Amino acid sequence: MADNNYEPSAEARAGRPFPVSWDQFHRDCRALTWRLNEVGPFHAIVAITRGGLVPAAIVARELGIRIIDTVCIASYDHTSQGDLQVLKGVFPDVAKLGGGTGKGLLIVDDLVDTGATGRMVRQLLPDAHFAAVYAKPKGKPLVDTFITEVSQDTWIHFPWDTALSYQPPIRP
Repeated sequence: MADNNYEPSAEARAGRPFPVSWDQFHRDCRALTWRLNEVGPFHAIVAITRGGLVPAAIVARELGIRIIDTVCIASYDHTSQGDLQVLKGVFPDVAKLGGGTGKGLLIVDDLVDTGATGRMVRQLLPDAHFAAVYAKPKGKPLVDTFITEVSQDTWIHFPWDTALSYQPPIRP
């Protein structure tokens, strides 16, 4: 009997795989940092967890930023997107650095996809500078700085979600 309630995962709906190696991701994060260096200085970084943790660490190192906070928002369960849930907001001492509106703060994420998470963070810190390594068309208007735009139907396989394995050729 067929399941009429079946809904394909976000990954299956995306369709186009875009694997990113650790080397490529590091290069893209450094390229993002070069752009951000022209925009700053920044008082602190707010990483959107979990995807923003790795790029935030690289950006913080390159820009010499020592204050790093997180805003923890859950929207994905590996391959399916659900309702947004703020698990942890910005620490009050960090929010004060941005005058309560985020001015002089840098928000970092790995990817802006539909823009739902970005809109929520923009509500928390409307004057912060929002940077993402990768951007899809629906989320692109929310970010101030990004490196690579990918199509909305692309699924990025980040290096922390993958393992080395044989891949068959596209055309055998």
